[in-house]
Amino acid sequence: MAIAIDRELAGDINNPTIELLNFCIEEHEKELPRLQMLFDYYEGNPHKKGETPTNLPHDRGEVFVNNAKYVTDMMVGFTVGAPISYAAGKGKNIDDILDVFDKTRIRKHDKELAKGLSAMGVGYELHYLSLVPGTETETIPNITWIDPRGMILVVDDTVDRNKLFAIRPVEKQNLKREKFWEIQVYTAKGVFTYRSKTKKLSETDLMDKPKYKEHFYQAVPVVEFRNNEEKQGDYEQQLSQIDKYNLLQTDRIRDKENFIKAIMVTYGFGLDDSELKTSGGNKYIEAPSKDEGAAAEFIANTFDESGVQVLAESLLDDFHKSSYVPNLNDEQFSGNVSGEAMKYKLFGLLLVLSIKTGYMEDGILQRLQLLQNVLRVKGKNVDIEGVTIKFKPNLPINRSDIINQIRDSQEFIPLLISLGWLDDIDNPAEVLELLEEQKLKSIEINQKALGSQANDSHSNLDEKPDEIGR
Repeated sequence: MAIAIDRELAGDINNPTIELLNFCIEEHEKELPRLQMLFDYYEGNPHKKGETPTNLPHDRGEVFVNNAKYVTDMMVGFTVGAPISYAAGKGKNIDDILDVFDKTRIRKHDKELAKGLSAMGVGYELHYLSLVPGTETETIPNITWIDPRGMILVVDDTVDRNKLFAIRPVEKQNLKREKFWEIQVYTAKGVFTYRSKTKKLSETDLMDKPKYKEHFYQAVPVVEFRNNEEKQGDYEQQLSQIDKYNLLQTDRIRDKENFIKAIMVTYGFGLDDSELKTSGGNKYIEAPSKDEGAAAEFIANTFDESGVQVLAESLLDDFHKSSYVPNLNDEQFSGNVSGEAMKYKLFGLLLVLSIKTGYMEDGILQRLQLLQNVLRVKGKNVDIEGVTIKFKPNLPINRSDIINQIRDSQEFIPLLISLGWLDDIDNPAEVLELLEEQKLKSIEINQKALGSQANDSHSNLDEKPDEIGR
């Protein structure tokens, strides 16, 4: 999570002091327990903030239904399951940026980024230049997702939150398995790399002099993505519901196990081994008759299973209601419904997705700006002004309805825009070119079928009979 400091107190942001770096690292460590807890819930190892779990829930004899993972995986699929589409502004060119996206497998990257945002509420993207395979000097822009537990972005405390620099501490070990820290500091001009025996930097713990390398991005090459204004995960407010539901399920299983451990109680007689009798190889005790006041019964746990099930369903309903993620196992959710009816069922989810995609778009614009900067340094003619970024929620749709809407709207909506309504089309301009080629080919085929003369034909059938050589 970004750390805001006074710009004047930061000093030279192109070469931050060790004192300033240590202050930022210490501030970041205060947030680590919360981030670790949230991701542990996703991995199925929940615990309270500030605690360190010693074993997994199933090792402790607990039942853990991972509703946290369910929410995150569903949100990732809904948000970026369909690829994000980009359209250049009028008269602008972003082809080289789209080429970088293809080479960096941006779709996979966006899914990793969305998972981190959903689980921990914040995520970071690092831009860097990597060598082209088989070359020693040629580089290409590259992008990778950085876990928020391993990246520190420092901004000023103005309303603009201008980026000052970023810190990435990485714990490593040498061939002797001796651990040390590599602290990378990204400024607007280059990257400083410190190698230290400890995470907290000091002149005595530095293993060598810091190294510096220019990166050519003309800005801090780190982008912060937010899940929402509060930087909360998608299930962070439902942690208590997750815990209570799992506690209920654990108690239900233990009640079932204890049910078979019933205790027999006898009245009016005892079970003395000396009174054992044998019959057919079996030993038994002959109990007195009921007339003599003798009786035997079992003491067993009793519970209202139907009442417990009602409570479980109520907890689950509240969980899905407050997280806005539908329960796809609900019989009332599925069924033969129209696309419009499905939208009303998913109305709450669509509202949440509009917030998530709005904040993601802010980060993507910074991504495009960084790529434009470095590509222009490489002599590429790219311009992101007026670029259109479109998210397509990966939700159940009625494709035939959308196709009919595209057909009926051609008189007042350009086809280039309406083609973007389809979830599996991420480059409407390319599809429009294919449609034009298909129309021209269809015209050519129809002309041949009707016997029309092609433009490039050398046939002399249209010449006068007396001019045809015999």
